[in-house]
Amino acid sequence: MTEAFTYTALATRVVFGSGTLVRIAEELRALGCQRALVLSTPEQQDSAQAVASRLGELCAGTFTQAAMHTPVEISERAVKAVREMDADCTVAIGGGSTTGLGKAIALRTDLPQIVVPTTYAGSEATPILGETRDGRKTTQRSEKVLPEVILYDVDLTLTLPPGLSATSGINAIAHAVEALYTQDANPIISMMAERGIEALARALPPIMKNPVDKSARSDALLGAWLCGMCLGAVGMALHHKLCHTLGGSFDLPHAETHAVILPHVAAFNTGAAPAALALSAIRSAVSVPPGILTMRKHGRRTFSRSIPAARAIMRSRASTRRPASATWLPAAISPPARRTPCPGIASASTCGIGPD
Repeated sequence: MTEAFTYTALATRVVFGSGTLVRIAEELRALGCQRALVLSTPEQQDSAQAVASRLGELCAGTFTQAAMHTPVEISERAVKAVREMDADCTVAIGGGSTTGLGKAIALRTDLPQIVVPTTYAGSEATPILGETRDGRKTTQRSEKVLPEVILYDVDLTLTLPPGLSATSGINAIAHAVEALYTQDANPIISMMAERGIEALARALPPIMKNPVDKSARSDALLGAWLCGMCLGAVGMALHHKLCHTLGGSFDLPHAETHAVILPHVAAFNTGAAPAALALSAIRSAVSVPPGILTMRKHGRRTFSRSIPAARAIMRSRASTRRPASATWLPAAISPPARRTPCPGIASASTCGIGPD
């Protein structure tokens, strides 16, 4: 018997495929816009300029100062640029930092947004904005910050470095994992969560070996969207609160922080959400091929050896940003919780937790 549930669909147009960036001007006109401000981080100025060139007379200018954790002072500078250039919409190209800036502008101006993701962050699919002021990160949920259009172009992810692909992918998986045990979980989002985990778990190992594998990149990008939908539709819990607090307080890299924290929080919460976090359930969701999860005994606990995706994470950052042991999500959640889980783990609000 299916239990009663409530599900609210988010009103965002999604365009997915290879080479879809060619449709950017068409999508902008469909919104009734004529003067787009193109956003990016300083590292992706060339991408912003390429989008600006493709838009031609539809581009009012570029703003390439997006930063991690969406600092309020940068958002205020961007809003000033919007007004000076008389922009009537924004086009954000990049990862979560650029998407966050577009949302911050929308919150203050109510301008429509088009997002062109180049990572697997998933925040483009959510009505959630996290901003940082004086080292303190706060989040809010508002329909004003939900992008009107997401344009997924698989080709734009082919140059994403393997290490960043892995951490960004596990960042997305974290959204789906917590969606499986949240208080407002529902069958629709649970299906998306399992499908998103499956797609990313299947895609990341081949990407480690061959970053230009378009089939794997397509699966990863689809998985990222599905996981982002989970983040946008239901509440999050302990994992997201920890990443939110650590990232905003210490200016830690967002995706890497998620990748490091997730195995430990999942193991910690196993006792509170056994159905969602049981190894057998996750194995079923990701259809792990035989031999991928090689298990070894360590004392009275069982841990997994890493697969290449997790090892890439370990190599990509300094030791202070590594997990205590290399793990891959499906096996990482197998150890039993060693302490009492956060009370009301199924509810983000119970523990004072908001999504990042």
